[in-house]
Amino acid sequence: MSKITKVLATGKTTTTPVDSAIFSGNPEGFLDIHLTTPGNPAGRVIDIQATQPHPLAEQLFAGAWSACYSGAVGLAAKEKKVVLPDGTHVEIEVDLGQGRGEYFLQARLTVFAPGADHAAVTEVAHLADAICPYSKAVRGNIDVAINVVTA
Repeated sequence: MSKITKVLATGKTTTTPVDSAIFSGNPEGFLDIHLTTPGNPAGRVIDIQATQPHPLAEQLFAGAWSACYSGAVGLAAKEKKVVLPDGTHVEIEVDLGQGRGEYFLQARLTVFAPGADHAAVTEVAHLADAICPYSKAVRGNIDVAINVVTA
């Protein structure tokens, strides 16, 4: 059960692997950052798009977390021998809220893998949560829901 009874703000990011490290501007003027994964500077690039032109702290945290978690999804998929389809991406929403007169955070991690086996991707999503250092850092400190969408 969530400690939050009233959500004050939500930071949402979508993280997708892209083929090039070249910056591509977002026509809406939203935050658009390209990151590489540690230990692979010329390899996988992650595109983070925030949903507001002036990011909230919760969006920046969600963006960093989703970059890390997205990399962990790739590692977990390799470990489980699950081939993730093109179009696979991660969405993380972090809420700032109040409950019992205090402020709290809560988060929703969603892995979108169109056309993939739901059970296999769910296993990958949970293993990625166990691998990801950001997930480890918040475990037990904030409420986190992990979701998988394959339709």
